Amino acid sequence: MRVRGRLTWGRRARAGAVLTALLAGVLPPAVALAPGAATAGAAAGTPVCQVRDDRLREISGMVATDDGYVVINDGADDEARRRIFFLDQRCAVARTVSFPSRPRDTEDLAIGRDGTVWVADIGDNDRSRPTVGVWRLAPGAKQPVLHRMSYPDRPHDAEALLLDASGRPLIVTKGGSGTVFLYAPATALRSDATTPLTALGQVAVPATTTSNPFSFLGRGVITGAASAPDGRRVVLRSYADAFEYDVPDGDVVRALTTGTPRITPLPDEPQGESITYSRDGRSLLTVSESAGQPAGTRSTILRYPATASTATAAPSTESVDPVSPTAVRPAAGEVGGEDGQTWPLALGAGTLLVLLGLGGALWWRHTSRR
Repeated sequence: MRVRGRLTWGRRARAGAVLTALLAGVLPPAVALAPGAATAGAAAGTPVCQVRDDRLREISGMVATDDGYVVINDGADDEARRRIFFLDQRCAVARTVSFPSRPRDTEDLAIGRDGTVWVADIGDNDRSRPTVGVWRLAPGAKQPVLHRMSYPDRPHDAEALLLDASGRPLIVTKGGSGTVFLYAPATALRSDATTPLTALGQVAVPATTTSNPFSFLGRGVITGAASAPDGRRVVLRSYADAFEYDVPDGDVVRALTTGTPRITPLPDEPQGESITYSRDGRSLLTVSESAGQPAGTRSTILRYPATASTATAAPSTESVDPVSPTAVRPAAGEVGGEDGQTWPLALGAGTLLVLLGLGGALWWRHTSRR
C-alpha cells in the first residue's frame, strides 16, 4: 500500500528514530545491510502489454486467465477504481465487476482451479482493522461475496494471497523485518459471520542485493504471491525479487516454511506489488503501480522465465518477443557461510552506529527548532 502524506521535521525525526530502533533491534543484519546495487546479471522483464486505462494507476493484484488478465487497484478512495477489472491479452479493459459494498484495501488476487476469482481485502497500513476479508467471485456471478476474517493475535498488514490444494485462502503478511507470517481460516468461510484465522507458521525472506526504489527495505517485505496452474509451485514477491518454491505434495504451508526458494531478480520495477504465473506455467508475470511516476508512465505487464524444471511444455498464448535471460540464483542460505550471511555481520556494528548517529542528528535538528 502506498504511503501518502507530507513529513514535517517532527515526523522526520520520529521516523528516523523509529527506523534506527527498527534496524538496531529487529531487522536481521543481512536484510538491513544488503547493498543497493543490482544483482550481477539481473535482467529486466520482457514487456507483454501496457495498461492504458487511467483507472488502473495503482494495480496491486493480478492473475492470468485463458483470455487475458484480471487486476485490481490498491485501496478504495476513488469509486471508479473500485472494480474487478478483466483485461484482454492486449491489456485493454474488456469488462468490470463492481463490489456490492465498499472494500477497505484490496491488495492481491488468486484464482481457483474452477475459475473462481478471490480478491484479498487484507491491506492494513495502520494495523488497526478488527477484521480483514476476501471477496469470492464465482464464474458467471454478477458480484463477489465478502467473507470477513479476524486474526488470532493482532492486526497485520498483508498484501499477498495464495490458495492451498483444497482451495482455502492463505494470507501472507507483508512483514518488514525479513520475516512474514502465514494465516488461514480456522473453519469454513461464511458470508454471514466473521471466521477466525489461525497462524500456520512463518517464512524467512531471503536476503538479496537486487536494486529497487526502496533499497534494503524493499527487499524485506512481501507484496504479492501466486500459485502455478498445476499447483506444484508457488511464488512470493518483494519489491525486488521473486521467490519460487516447489510444492511436490500439495502442502503449500510446508513448502513455504521449510523449503528453499529459487530467486528471480525483478530489478527496478517502479512499485512492484503483483505477480502471477502465465497459464502455461512457463513464465512469471509482474506489473507495477504507475501512480507517482513521471507523467505518461503506464503500468506494463512484464514477463520473466519461471525457474522450475516442472513447468509444462504447452505453447504460450502471449504474443511477446523472445525472453531475455534472467539471472536465477539460489537463496542466500545456499551460497556459503552460516546462512550465507557472514559478511553482513562484520559490517553490522559500524553501520548501526551510523544509523544511530543519523537518528540523533534528526532529533537534535527537530528540538533546536522549537
